[in-house]
Amino acid sequence: MKTPSPITPLPPGHAEGVSNDEFRAAMSRLAAGVVLVTAQEPPLDPDDPDAPGMEDVGMTATAFMSVSLDPPLVLVSLREGSRMDDLLAEQPLWAVSVLAENQRHVAGRFAMKGRISDRLLFEDIPCVRGEVTGAPLVGGALATLECRSEQRVAAGDHTLVVGRVLTARVPSTEGGPLLYFRGRYRQLD
Repeated sequence: MKTPSPITPLPPGHAEGVSNDEFRAAMSRLAAGVVLVTAQEPPLDPDDPDAPGMEDVGMTATAFMSVSLDPPLVLVSLREGSRMDDLLAEQPLWAVSVLAENQRHVAGRFAMKGRISDRLLFEDIPCVRGEVTGAPLVGGALATLECRSEQRVAAGDHTLVVGRVLTARVPSTEGGPLLYFRGRYRQLD
């Protein structure tokens, strides 16, 4: 009969026994597609004629997936309290551009911490307006989706937003996907 091994003490701060660094290192081995999530922020004061109009907002995401075919649903994970999380809590319409391998600069631009205004970030990126959401859809993307939020789920330090797909287009069949693996943008060889 085997004697049970002694229980190893857990690292401080994590009841489950996995440190942030260990979890990050393990998850960096999972290749993920890269998307740009976009939405329009309504004017802060719609009654003020001098207030700025709608403003485009964008965020790079790698935690994006298909959830259901019938009805067509997708899920995106947003950092709790981020600008996009706050916006989608108020505004249910948003869009996704599945980035191509040659759009690394777009992903990097919208992933920066402490970045400049989104208006300036969109300035030289070719986009069209989504017909349903009005959100920017990146030109040259492998696919574009327009969505309406159906459900928000708090999950640790993130919010999972499930969206019903309202439009789906495949405007570009050229090139491969932009991937994120081991902390860097990559492409298929």
